Amino acid sequence: MSIEPRDTEGPIRILLVDDHPAIREGLALLLAPEGISVCADASTTAHALVCADSLRPDVALIDLSLGGEDGLALVAALHARGMRLLVYSMYDDVKHVKDAFAAGALGYVTKRELHRVLVDAIRAVATGGRFVSPNAALVLAEQPIEPPAQDIDRLLSDQERQVYHLLGQGEGTQKIADAMAISPRTVESYYARIQDKLHLTGMHALRRHAIAHERQ
Repeated sequence: MSIEPRDTEGPIRILLVDDHPAIREGLALLLAPEGISVCADASTTAHALVCADSLRPDVALIDLSLGGEDGLALVAALHARGMRLLVYSMYDDVKHVKDAFAAGALGYVTKRELHRVLVDAIRAVATGGRFVSPNAALVLAEQPIEPPAQDIDRLLSDQERQVYHLLGQGEGTQKIADAMAISPRTVESYYARIQDKLHLTGMHALRRHAIAHERQ
């Protein structure tokens, strides 16, 4: 469904979805002087969908943590209805930010931001624009850039590729050493070289990267 154009006359009308009453009440009071009106609030997916269908707000402001319900599923359901969606969440990790945009959100603001950021985000999303708050943008910027498979093959030597491959299969240092007939210390030196070439920090990041590569 296509997104309906917003009537530029009057305040921006938002549907506020959060399972904490105090947050809903506080945001309504905070946003009113900014020309942003909470036309409805909801704490559950079912109520949010009813409000969205009956009131057709300009923006739905959604918390991803809705008790036992999945906020991302609500984002997807409202996106299918052609609504403009802004996520407002405590989660500030890469996965939640990316998943929210993949589900159809136009913006993402963490609850650690100043209220001015939220106001700017609502105004941007109300006109169909995209918005990423500073904290959310920071976690996206800090994510390691993972080279495509062909680049990994080009960047790593034959021995490094073998270590990377075995690591991706879940093998430990000693088993990798035994399989390659080299010492564990040599395996560890390969770890360091691979991390440097792939711009990774720490064994946890390297192992996770290798496992993800094996699953491609």
